[in-house]
Amino acid sequence: MSVLVLAEDIDASADAVVRALADRGAIVHRVNTAWFPAQLSVSAGLHGGHWVGQLVTPWRVIDLEEVTAVWYRTPKAYRFPAEMSPIERAHANLEAKYGLGGVLSSLPALWVNHPARLADAAYKPVQLVTAARCGLDTPDTLITNESNSVELFAAKGKTVTKVLGTNTIVEEGVRKLAFTRVLDNADLADLRGIEQTTHLFQRWVPKAFEARIVVIGEYLTTAAIHAQSATSYVDWRADYDSLTYELIEPPARVTAGVRRLMKSMGLVYGALDFVVQPDGVWTFLEINAGGQYGWIEDAIGAPLTDQLADLLVKGKQ
Repeated sequence: MSVLVLAEDIDASADAVVRALADRGAIVHRVNTAWFPAQLSVSAGLHGGHWVGQLVTPWRVIDLEEVTAVWYRTPKAYRFPAEMSPIERAHANLEAKYGLGGVLSSLPALWVNHPARLADAAYKPVQLVTAARCGLDTPDTLITNESNSVELFAAKGKTVTKVLGTNTIVEEGVRKLAFTRVLDNADLADLRGIEQTTHLFQRWVPKAFEARIVVIGEYLTTAAIHAQSATSYVDWRADYDSLTYELIEPPARVTAGVRRLMKSMGLVYGALDFVVQPDGVWTFLEINAGGQYGWIEDAIGAPLTDQLADLLVKGKQ
């Protein structure tokens, strides 16, 4: 039994899980994919319908056949020699993606989570429609690049807009964040440029508080997130210092819907965000299949590190 941890060199959460795995007697191989090709090599042959071979680093040799679980924590971009031309690096990157990445992706191990499932889960429209089919309440949502559609949607009630992909943008070396925004009259009076790409708009959902559900295999841990400022009331990510937390239990209907969603999307780990309305209705917002969990663990004292270690040691059943 061995666990392959794909994580960057500096990662406190990964450090803790590696220690917990070692405490459980697991053989742990921690690899940073950015080591390839300078400090990571692969040799794998196809035998009997599976890959036989090794990953080799300056510190260890990893037998692919012995890997029973893979934690796809924070894989980083491959780093190719500086003397390669941009075209050469682009070609080498693609070959490494489909070569090394393809060999790893085909390992018959427990994946937390498999990269193909992560790729599917990154699409918010897929998340929302799957959640609705699994019995979870979802906000009225519009995805469009037509200004008249936005005007019609916003005319029916308070509306927010949020990004479909990452909310982090680096412009001229400056890191900028795009948080959820409530549309005001000035926004609606000038929708120029909206036609250039798709945007996501949702009906504002009244909040008593928000909730983050962290699913790790069969474990389900829920934290209530209470906003103490106007900024965090709209998007709690915009003002962490104003937040308070408490460990809670979601309604059975929500728990059942979350488990159906995880199964439908082929995920064993996920961080799901909900709005809990004043009348007690839980409304699903999104799932981050690779979301950070350390801050929740610290805030409410939940044993998420131990849960992850237990899941990885158990492997694929």
